Amino acid sequence: MIYLKNTTLMFVLACFTMTACKNGENAKKTTPENSKIYKGTASVSQGAATVLTQNIFECDRGREAPIGVSTATDGSKWTVPAEVNFTEDSFPFASDLFNPCTKVEYTSADEALAALDGTDIIEVDADGEIVTAYVFADNYFEMYINGTPVGKDNVPFTQFNSNIVRFKVNTPFTIAMKLVDWEENSGLGSEANRGQTFHPGDGGMVAVFKDASGDIIATTDTNWKAQTFYTAPLIDLSCVQEEGTLRLSETCSTEDSNDGTLYYALHWKTPLNWQSADFDDNEWPNATEFTNNTIGVDNKPSYTNFTNIFDDSEADAQFIWSTNIILDNEVIVRYTVN
Repeated sequence: MIYLKNTTLMFVLACFTMTACKNGENAKKTTPENSKIYKGTASVSQGAATVLTQNIFECDRGREAPIGVSTATDGSKWTVPAEVNFTEDSFPFASDLFNPCTKVEYTSADEALAALDGTDIIEVDADGEIVTAYVFADNYFEMYINGTPVGKDNVPFTQFNSNIVRFKVNTPFTIAMKLVDWEENSGLGSEANRGQTFHPGDGGMVAVFKDASGDIIATTDTNWKAQTFYTAPLIDLSCVQEEGTLRLSETCSTEDSNDGTLYYALHWKTPLNWQSADFDDNEWPNATEFTNNTIGVDNKPSYTNFTNIFDDSEADAQFIWSTNIILDNEVIVRYTVN
């Protein structure tokens, strides 16, 4: 995760009720008092997840990327930070644009493209045109075109990397991406940072799509759709509001602490066929744009080596996410290129 500058701290951590202060075992057997305040559509979990895999990827100087299962107060179980295809061989990896983990660190997009031999191109339509996507994601993405998997991030957590995804398709086509802000503390949406054990880091994704002539045909911006499916860590559930399909947590505390073991998380089911071109996302909220400065990419060569792509003077791509880049950890975004 990238860490926001000048984050406003809005709440003071507190132990809310005697029920919430019980140990993890007791908390699972009762409905936490604070959860009664929450009247939204998500399932609520409290405390750390049960870790199934401690780390799905090894990288020098990278953080561990665990996969866990959280049990909600309604008995439902949720894979955290998200159900992903990172270890699924049939889902293709994206190509490296800049990757400290593999030591493939190109200084330009042209250099990265020249290294590709064409076997990376995923065929969506046999008679389609080759489209090239450049992606920087904090932390992880999976991309589908018209429901076909075309590329996944090859680093789930850190170090920070960027990717190229190439596919053959006819227009119009629909881009659907699962975005995950990974967590070191499984089920608690946080990691150790700045001397604190529980620091809620932030997400963000930027992408540029070019046709075979090198012309930009799509960039990430507020015209994309973006929906939240996992929000954590939450100290007080009463701060979360829902307005239509908006799942809002902007007024929730983002304060660091050394004891987040009783924090809450909200989980929403991902709809069937969200990857497909014919999925109806009309009621989903539009994506929220964030500046480069807010995301904090000025010291990351996986981005700055390619500002001529991401910050093109005539078509500047914007970082997008849901409304909350700190607490929303699983977000699905969609956009149709006409």
